[in-house]
Amino acid sequence: MQDNMCGRFFRHGVTWSDYQAWLNLIPPDEIEPPEATYNAAPGTYQPILRPAHRGHIELAPAFWGLVPSWWKKPLKEKSFSSFNAKSETVAEKPVFRGAYRHHRCLVPISGYYEWTGRKGAKTPFAIGLRNRRHFCLAGLYDVALIEGSELHSFTVLTTQANEATAGIHARMPVILQQQDFARWLDTSENVDDLLKPFASEDMDVWPAHPDVGNVRNNHSDLIRSQ
Repeated sequence: MQDNMCGRFFRHGVTWSDYQAWLNLIPPDEIEPPEATYNAAPGTYQPILRPAHRGHIELAPAFWGLVPSWWKKPLKEKSFSSFNAKSETVAEKPVFRGAYRHHRCLVPISGYYEWTGRKGAKTPFAIGLRNRRHFCLAGLYDVALIEGSELHSFTVLTTQANEATAGIHARMPVILQQQDFARWLDTSENVDDLLKPFASEDMDVWPAHPDVGNVRNNHSDLIRSQ
């Protein structure tokens, strides 16, 4: 099993009223909420939720694959993988430690994909929460100045897999309970206790469609088995 994981996720459509009921969110003026996606992959722009002024939360697009603020070279020269950050080492790793101290965010999703089996014949699975259409992963974001333009980017934190997912992959994303969102976003808080596997009994795992393996495929049938 590989160390990297949570390299694909899906997100059902959400209205601004849904977001406002869920979070203390400032809806952007005259901007439609993010469209549903069923095959989000690293290297694409996805919405993140991060602190704004006066205790509000803003939703902003960010590049999936964190680029630290100290990175000054063209993006094409970035050779390290940074779409996931191991929670056990995130506070020390040079790529992530600045963002961990200063720039935590939430990554809204509806579920994620993992593959298991031998090379060339891997089976995809969709993984979500029972009776929960949307939830948030623990993320970090940063802002780098690349060739004169600001690049906002993010990563997803991972932890050891729980019993429900360990048979598919050794790791899973850090899934946050709604009551912990504010603590996670407050960088003055110690959040070590949040970096743990989510409860197995609250998770749902089912076969996904094989077409999810191609990032060009993006439709709701991907979260259903063939």
